[in-house]
Amino acid sequence: MSNIIFNECCRVTAVFQNVLSGVGLRLSTALILAMGGSLGCHRSIPKDPTDFSCGKRKFSAACNFSHILVNQERLNINTATEEELMTLPGVNRTVARNIVQYRDCIGGFKKVEDLALVSGVGATKLEVIKLEICVSSRTSSSQHSPSSLRKDLDSQFYTGMNINTATPAQLMSIRGITEKIAKNVVSYRSEHGPFKSIEDLVKVKHINSSLLDKIRFQVFVERSRAPSTNTNAGLPGTTKCHPSPSSFSLGSDDLDLPPGGPTQIVSVRPKVDRPLGLRDGKPVVRVATWSLQGCSCDKANNPGVREVVCMTLLENDIKLLAVQDLLEHEAVDKFCAELNQGTLASLQKWKWPRGLWKSVVSEKPTGHSSKGVSYSGFLWDSSSGIDLKDALVLESPAANGNGSHIHHPLYMAHFLIGSFELTVVNVHMQAPASPEQSGGKNQNSDEAKCQRLPPSIQGTLKGEKDLLVLGNFGCSPQSSELDTLRKEKFCPLIPSTQFTNITTCSPQGTRCLDNIWVSRSLQKIYSGHCRVVREGLTNPWIPDNWSWGGVASDHCPVFAEFYADLPPKELSRPGMAVVDRGDILPKHER
Repeated sequence: MSNIIFNECCRVTAVFQNVLSGVGLRLSTALILAMGGSLGCHRSIPKDPTDFSCGKRKFSAACNFSHILVNQERLNINTATEEELMTLPGVNRTVARNIVQYRDCIGGFKKVEDLALVSGVGATKLEVIKLEICVSSRTSSSQHSPSSLRKDLDSQFYTGMNINTATPAQLMSIRGITEKIAKNVVSYRSEHGPFKSIEDLVKVKHINSSLLDKIRFQVFVERSRAPSTNTNAGLPGTTKCHPSPSSFSLGSDDLDLPPGGPTQIVSVRPKVDRPLGLRDGKPVVRVATWSLQGCSCDKANNPGVREVVCMTLLENDIKLLAVQDLLEHEAVDKFCAELNQGTLASLQKWKWPRGLWKSVVSEKPTGHSSKGVSYSGFLWDSSSGIDLKDALVLESPAANGNGSHIHHPLYMAHFLIGSFELTVVNVHMQAPASPEQSGGKNQNSDEAKCQRLPPSIQGTLKGEKDLLVLGNFGCSPQSSELDTLRKEKFCPLIPSTQFTNITTCSPQGTRCLDNIWVSRSLQKIYSGHCRVVREGLTNPWIPDNWSWGGVASDHCPVFAEFYADLPPKELSRPGMAVVDRGDILPKHER
């Protein structure tokens, strides 16, 4: 009998050895690192954590410790401490600190792949450790489904409040924060300076760790930073000569990158004078087009994208914008809300009126992108005397007789600009392959396969008087695909020698795809001022492959200026805008 007990004890001991030598090593490693030690190895988790015998006979149910391995098999990067993160392969103290700082700034990782965007990690290192980590909320189990977790974190991230800039009234909108606590937060901030992390809130009177856990995902910390001498999201605090922050991987070990990811990179906006809306003493209105490259609600929620789009409109005094390649109807609403409410710091610092913006999006798809069907739309500043009369989709057959060309519908709108009626046709055509993508084939052979303007535009060109045809034409203005416009005496404002695309690797562009074509009647009121905007199109918060500092779109906005009979502007206080009320909008407006 004693031999049986002894054998069973040996078998149980073997189980614990397997546990400790596998993933359980992480706990002991964390304790050793916390005491100042270091380990040069890290054991990977078994493929099947419940298979303790590695293919041999199974243990009895009485000795099943699977729950230990399941809970410990992956490290939750949303709750792990620096010491625990250092148990991962290739993660040293500096990288672990960067992960924690970045996590606090964004309010938690949404998916494992986001870890690659942390300074010192990158795509290569992520591949090594991705099977040993997981993402979960800080107060729940790691066994949540990815879809539900992503939804939770999305709402938490985009509804967060910066505790370094929030007023007492704004802080009181956070669940769990009373008026007294809100005043304590502001008082502590005034006395001790900006909060360095969310954890510092426990230093505020009447905020304990329990309350902090409840409000953690409702707040974030954004510290004020010294201005940078670099342009377009340069890297501050370094004397090395670096390329654009989006032209290298954050995983590169030879780069002297600031810790914490993009929160440590200053967003630099172009310096502009006060927009007067005048040319030679006469009132003018600027009309623009911008293909937003697969703009979904998630993309529009990115603070970097919102800042680039909204500030570009304000800095260039654009009053009417035609947009293409919207993946969701609601995406354009994000930009209107930001322009009207001004939640981003850059818009709050805008010294002049932001206007009252409205939008409308086509009910039916007007194009295709790599992510599916896309829509077109318009944004306009109604406080500048611009009103939408109507908008409709111009239907077209799918293809011509031999099916070699695809005709997507056009989106046409009639606007009243003061007492003047302007017709705008929004075009979204698929661009032919670039020389790199086509393997060096002749450019003309590619154009033969690109989209054409639909036949329905011919009647529109003849029936409308003051007409603009603008958007992403997918080809040069010299292309034969646009002969229909030339036959009706339309004139392109952007020459084929002026490029309208942009990437971080090629900031000056390589192709002329976007344009504004004007009818003969509009050529008489054209001020002669037209421009392709290239400044301020990047932002530290916009991903660029496995780096930061990308562009909001691979298309530049293009605007043209026209004389108009506009009513005198009623100047409001700097930076103020009346919030648009959806219940007073016509049915076709958003």
